Amino acid sequence: MARRRRPPRPGALTELPPLKILAQIAALQGLYYTSALVLMLFSTLVAGTSFSADLIFGWAAVRGDTTQGWLMGFIWMLDGGLLMAIAIVSLVGRSKLVLDFSLSLHGLHLAVVTLHTGQLPSNSAWWLAMAASSVVSVALATWGCRYRELKPISFGGNGPSAAAGGSGEDNGTRAGDMSGGDGDEEQGFSRGRGRDRGRDGAGEYEMVTINNSNNNTEG
Repeated sequence: MARRRRPPRPGALTELPPLKILAQIAALQGLYYTSALVLMLFSTLVAGTSFSADLIFGWAAVRGDTTQGWLMGFIWMLDGGLLMAIAIVSLVGRSKLVLDFSLSLHGLHLAVVTLHTGQLPSNSAWWLAMAASSVVSVALATWGCRYRELKPISFGGNGPSAAAGGSGEDNGTRAGDMSGGDGDEEQGFSRGRGRDRGRDGAGEYEMVTINNSNNNTEG
C-alpha cells in the first residue's frame, strides 16, 4: 500500500518560495535607498549644504548635538518607518511576515553601513533612529496588513443588495400566488383541495357527490 504524504507545515517557506522572498527583500531594499536618496537630496538643497554618499551609507551624519544631525535622524525614521511600512503592506501583505522583513531591511542596512565605513556605528543617535524606525515600520505595517486581511470579501451577487432583491422577488411571487388564489376562491374552485370558502364568507363547505338513488326516492 502506498503511504500518504504528510501535508507541508504552514510557514513562510511553504507560503512564499525562497526566490520570491529574495525578490521582495531586494525590492524593499531598493525602495529604502531610493526614498532615502530623494529625501537627502531635498534636505541638502533646502539647507544649502553639500550632498555625499556618506549621508546614505554612513552613520556619522546622524548625531544629537546639531540640527542637521537631528534632521538626518528624522529622515531615516520617515524613510524606514512610514515609507517602508507602506511598501511592506503593498509588496508582502502578510501580517505574520512583517517582523521578518522589517528586521531584514534594517539588518542589511547595518551591514551596508559597516562595510562602507569600515566600522560599526558608534553614534548612539544613529542606533536610536534605527530602533525607532524599526518599531514604527513593524507597528504600521502589521496594522495595515491586518486591516487588509480582515477586510470583508464580496462574492458578486451574494451581497446585501442581491439579498434584498431576492427577497423582493420572493415577496412579489408570494403576492402573485395569493392574488391568484383569491381569484380561484371567488369562482368557487380550489386548487388541490376538497374544501373552499363561500362567497358570503360564512364558512367553509365541503364538496360531496350526490347519489342518484337518493334523488329517485325523494321524487
